[in-house]
Amino acid sequence: MLDIELLGMELKNPLMLASGILGVSGASLKRVALSGGAGAIVTKSIGMTPREGHRNPTFVELDNGYLSAIGLANPGYVEFEEEIDVAKAGNVPIIASVYGFSFREYVEVGRVMEGYGADAIELNLSYPNVGKAGAFYGYSEELAHEVVAEVKKEVNLPVIAKLTAGAGDIVAIAKACEDAGADGITAIGSLRAMKIDIETGRPVLGNKMGGLSGSCIKPIAVRCVYEISREVSIPVIGCGGITTGEDAIEYFMAGANAVQIGTGLLSRGITIFKKVSLEIKEYMEENGYSGIDEIIGLAL
Repeated sequence: MLDIELLGMELKNPLMLASGILGVSGASLKRVALSGGAGAIVTKSIGMTPREGHRNPTFVELDNGYLSAIGLANPGYVEFEEEIDVAKAGNVPIIASVYGFSFREYVEVGRVMEGYGADAIELNLSYPNVGKAGAFYGYSEELAHEVVAEVKKEVNLPVIAKLTAGAGDIVAIAKACEDAGADGITAIGSLRAMKIDIETGRPVLGNKMGGLSGSCIKPIAVRCVYEISREVSIPVIGCGGITTGEDAIEYFMAGANAVQIGTGLLSRGITIFKKVSLEIKEYMEENGYSGIDEIIGLAL
């Protein structure tokens, strides 16, 4: 009832682990697949060189979401081959999230991840807490087009562009990525935000600003999925604030072909994928749907 084919990948359900959550360790990726029930897993964003990330505090819980500034902490692509090998034991598609500070870096890391055995590449064009150098690809139609085109020249895997709602016109950027050969779009990454401690008068995060995620950004993300789905012909993957089956169904009706779950693990645990899958099935049975494709795009 929930199995889908997406970009040539067979998924037992349309629920993916989002990048940045439990995504550095191959063991944790395998655990999400085997015991968690995810249909696919997206790794932490990996770059060419190791990064320690920003100084603490890097994560703050808010009333209806989370604020984080991890700073793309990762071991670098040379050290990540073993993690991919371990994650493969989960027997679900592995999507490698890739970032770069130049077109060459995106291409190089993408090529290496293909060699490691990843099933698809997700280009992180929307990381909000590493300064302007780390964000401008997702804010420019021309740059987004070029980075996708360059990666597509060298990588034979499906390429997904992950975009930010912080861009002036996310639909125009999604269309530019499609024109460049992107196979899919993920919408959206976290939004640039900050919190100030009124007792000290200082920003709470060590980096001062970070990325806002969780249920508070879901209405924005659903709007983005809806608008993008009306204008592109490639699959759209929804991301942002999904914790229940109802949340996922809302994304599907807005046009998403699959969804990614990230911060929802913090409230419902690693088995959130099984729980959300069950809730989707219950809704479909109660409303007479036999396949997830019958729900996708209903609101369009």
